[in-house]
Amino acid sequence: MTEKQIEIKFQEYGSIDELNAEDRELAGAAIEAMSGAYAPYSHFFVGAAVRMSNGQIVRGSNQENAAFPSGLCAERTAMFSAGARYPDKDMTAIALAGGVMGRLTDRPATPCGACRQVMAQYQSKSGKPMPVIMVGKSKIWKFAKVDDILPLIFDSI
Repeated sequence: MTEKQIEIKFQEYGSIDELNAEDRELAGAAIEAMSGAYAPYSHFFVGAAVRMSNGQIVRGSNQENAAFPSGLCAERTAMFSAGARYPDKDMTAIALAGGVMGRLTDRPATPCGACRQVMAQYQSKSGKPMPVIMVGKSKIWKFAKVDDILPLIFDSI
């Protein structure tokens, strides 16, 4: 038996102002997208923004439904919309932000496993690393690629 270890590296920022202009724009779009959330059950509003290879930013927000699990997370809402609107363009980065009743949490909200897998699929489709930015009020985490938030990506088919 051999014991192995997975190491994950990321950058932590203290505010959105510390990000470069492109990342700041994407993070801001994710925060703005929170206002479109429909979250009457959890009251947890999430916004996501995807940057496309043509420079367009596509936003999405979580959409809950009384018939669980019929709702959809912000990240998948944004990615599926982006994929439908720009099928021949790559997704080059994604940012997400979340908070109770639309107030940004101090620590970044993190995506669920299903959203991470969808991110991995679009990253694989592009053939290039897709940075992931998670936005909180007092911390922002930036991961260089989806693999950093989903080690051992399912890609066996």
